[in-house]
Amino acid sequence: MTNTALPVDQVKERFAAYERRFNARFEQYFRDLSDSFEAPSSSWFTPECLGLLRDVSVRGGKRLRVAFIYEAARLVTPDPVPGLEEAALSIELLQTHGLVHDDIIDDGPVRRGGPSTYYAYRERFPDRPQDALGLAVLAGDLALVLSLQVLLDSPAPLPVRHAMVGVQTAAASAMIVGQITDIERDFTDIPSEELLHAVSDYKTAHYSILAPLQLGLLAAGEEPARFDAQLRRYARLVGIYETMRDDYLDLFGDAHTMGKSTGRDLRDGKRSYTIAALLAAVSGTERAVVEAALGDSSCIPEAVSDVREIATSCGVEQKMRADMQRYAELASAEAAGWRPRWREEAVTLFERLPLWSVERAL
Repeated sequence: MTNTALPVDQVKERFAAYERRFNARFEQYFRDLSDSFEAPSSSWFTPECLGLLRDVSVRGGKRLRVAFIYEAARLVTPDPVPGLEEAALSIELLQTHGLVHDDIIDDGPVRRGGPSTYYAYRERFPDRPQDALGLAVLAGDLALVLSLQVLLDSPAPLPVRHAMVGVQTAAASAMIVGQITDIERDFTDIPSEELLHAVSDYKTAHYSILAPLQLGLLAAGEEPARFDAQLRRYARLVGIYETMRDDYLDLFGDAHTMGKSTGRDLRDGKRSYTIAALLAAVSGTERAVVEAALGDSSCIPEAVSDVREIATSCGVEQKMRADMQRYAELASAEAAGWRPRWREEAVTLFERLPLWSVERAL
């Protein structure tokens, strides 16, 4: 592995600059959209829908997908290229679509420190729950359509625009399949590693890592299809360790540091990487304690703490840490193989990112 220096603080500032720039652009996008969106002049539900999409879109998120798009373009050139801003808008609108529907599926009341779109509609129409559900579904659908339209309207050359729409269509399809597979996983007592990886691949890797890489390369004039196998391997490995990290922190993380309570996967009955490893490791009384908490929405913090202690004593915490490190190292090695083809500085960033990400969790 290369020892090329790339200070973490420098990368953090670059990513923070992407975030600041994008957040201002996202706000402007929704202002322009509210002025130009075609809808019946008498409809007040439509502007309300756009407002709810704006709220959930702009009030949070680290914009790592946006950073991936810009850094993917930097693999080819350090110069500005047309279509990058629109690609970033598109990927975040697709994320909004996923969040809105995810909160419907999980009956989630809160998203990014505010009410989820679904619960905002439930509060708006408490006596019409079916209409509230329908409006939330339609809001998520609209975000998906907008994510494609913004690419068609971008200043990139026409062939690039069409290629970008193809990337986003595939990413959206994968996201939906990922949601289906995620539900399927939780019908299984102890899901196989293959099924767990499939959920990670389709629910996370395709639209959060692979699509941003492809969009950034396309905007910079590269043909990502030429390197499809390499990009997919990297995206899959990053998706696995990132999903593992989220699952690990949900049980073993510090609630104060994260700003949210732990044990949600346990309460929701999710067969995450951590929960699957725990179920495979316990039996007898310990298994009974875990199963009593699993899927219990009223599970108290003390019960979560008991499960955490069991998981630590059974070696699950150590296993998760080792697995995260292993997949991060594999992803890093995969990116290092890009060095003969693309710009050194940008390759080094993609090489180092997996290790930095895991170090933050551990």
